[in-house]
Amino acid sequence: MAKASAKSTYVCQQCGYVSPTMLGRCPSCRNWDSLVETIAPSQSSGARATSRTTGAAPVRLGDLQTSTIARLPVEIAELNRVLGGGFVPGSLVLLGGDPGIGKSTLVLQAATDIARTGASVLYVSGEESAEQIKLRADRTALDHNTLLVLTETDISAVLAAAERVRPALLIVDSIQTMSTPELESAPGSVSQVRESAARVMSWAKSTGTPVVLIGHVTKEGAIAGPRVLEHLVDAVLYLEGDRYHQFRILRGVKNRFGSTNEIGVFEMDNSGLVEVRHPSEAFVGDRNANAAGSVVTVTLEGTRPILIELQALVASSALENPRRVVSGVDLNRIHLLAAVLQKRASLSLGSQDIFVNVVGGLRVDEPAIDLALALAIGSSLKERPVDLRTVAIGEIGLSGEIRAISQLERRLSEAQRLGYRRAIVPATLGRRSGELPSGLEIVRAQTVREAINAGLSE
Repeated sequence: MAKASAKSTYVCQQCGYVSPTMLGRCPSCRNWDSLVETIAPSQSSGARATSRTTGAAPVRLGDLQTSTIARLPVEIAELNRVLGGGFVPGSLVLLGGDPGIGKSTLVLQAATDIARTGASVLYVSGEESAEQIKLRADRTALDHNTLLVLTETDISAVLAAAERVRPALLIVDSIQTMSTPELESAPGSVSQVRESAARVMSWAKSTGTPVVLIGHVTKEGAIAGPRVLEHLVDAVLYLEGDRYHQFRILRGVKNRFGSTNEIGVFEMDNSGLVEVRHPSEAFVGDRNANAAGSVVTVTLEGTRPILIELQALVASSALENPRRVVSGVDLNRIHLLAAVLQKRASLSLGSQDIFVNVVGGLRVDEPAIDLALALAIGSSLKERPVDLRTVAIGEIGLSGEIRAISQLERRLSEAQRLGYRRAIVPATLGRRSGELPSGLEIVRAQTVREAINAGLSE
């Protein structure tokens, strides 16, 4: 008797309507392009699944015995920081980033570090040949003699090879190139990516093997199109930065086994990605003492305070609507700060172009940098530089008040360690603020007008 095979159907992602054929518009909810190809399990496989799960019974959470998870550590400290201490057994880690940013280089470095300890690592590539991977490893001077490489795009063949090898770590580069012949859609489509990732997840959970999936980023900034994988994996990491700048930021946006606030800082050179142990010194190392519009602030990324330099350029506009151009900060935040400065600090910005940049390619969304941004804009407008050893930290409200921020003492301690002597901070400290460093001159400002006057007074 012939074995029943799985058939592909098309399911509407909006209302759940199931169609045996592909339709451009769902007959039920009338949405366009909402049907996605999926695999309908055969009757025999459904019966087997039912038989496997009938014996499961609920357990009391308090009766479970917890044990320390034996993570798979990596010698790259910055990667370990973002992961929370290493790879968790059976976990899926999705690494995304722009093309050419260094995703494959970072993963290859981590793989060779683990393989050098004697653990088996399987690197699966669907885009490059084994010879190309070896050339990249030679160029970055990696010890790759024990690394296992497989060039394959059929996800069933990949998992079959992984089952034979049983590696300590499996790397799939990239998940968009994986496919299964049971689906008619092309590799890289939503259905192929989702089905391939689901099969990898099932294998990882059953064997306890950590898996790293490399995902491409679309023009909209999403991994694998409409974020179809982020709910499936255990951790989502983004490698950020401008490919024409030297610094790369590894940021965790989801992590079931660690913090999502930590970042790792790397520098790209001829030998690959080199971790930056002291990013504050790297981001503020080349400042011009007499340049107006440059201010240093301290941002907090997880448990790590980092000093960054914010630059602003204010110039008369020849356009009816002045431009607001930013790099590394939120454009809407600059619009808000410009309105507050014009209304509350009497700065004439209505006919001025404003350009803002975070030095080093870092992107910062923390509101604690508001005061430094405002001070940089005011400094550029008035052509009066801010003292080279002054930092500004604080959030600005719509009425021009400077609000308290978290962990101010940690930020100021980092600034003092790097030789800064003066800090402009909110007049009101947070309820949980500790003792501020005694070696700094603390200037407490209640409004943005007071802060700008204090910052430009020297």
